[in-house]
Amino acid sequence: MGIADDDTSRMLDEECPGPPDLESVLANESVGSAASHPALVIDAATPLPAVLRQMREESLGAALVVRGGKLAGIFTERDVLMKVAGQPIEVEHTTVSELMTVDPVTLPVEASVAFALNKMLIEGFRHIPLVDDENRPIAVVSMRDLIDYLSNFFRRDILNLPPDPRVGFRNRDGA
Repeated sequence: MGIADDDTSRMLDEECPGPPDLESVLANESVGSAASHPALVIDAATPLPAVLRQMREESLGAALVVRGGKLAGIFTERDVLMKVAGQPIEVEHTTVSELMTVDPVTLPVEASVAFALNKMLIEGFRHIPLVDDENRPIAVVSMRDLIDYLSNFFRRDILNLPPDPRVGFRNRDGA
């Protein structure tokens, strides 16, 4: 391989960072493989303080709300900020169904990682419930789950980042 070939290869590596199979993984891997923790599934009649306590204790940003075992809504941190904080509601006498987002956008667990990521970016979602054919919740995938999943393909690059992002590398060629 000559010097020109090395330069071409280096330029292509810089233009297309990441492993060559990342595009294939995005298109072919199911979003279910990126969901990193079980979903918090709660009944629609659950009092709001109980839901908030569970979300806090389990460090979760969303709860899937069900009626009769089927997904009825989603209650997220955004709902807390927009519908609870600073609002004139009686928290102790409010059920989660009064404040949840009704009929959220869902995906089948077999949807591709690329499709889920695209949907979340375009529509501004931080969480998407994954459901079966009968609209029963299976999991919830968060934007953080997808970032963690994708970062596994860049382990070497991420581990070699400087400890302070404001410092950066002094020059591209190293020493």
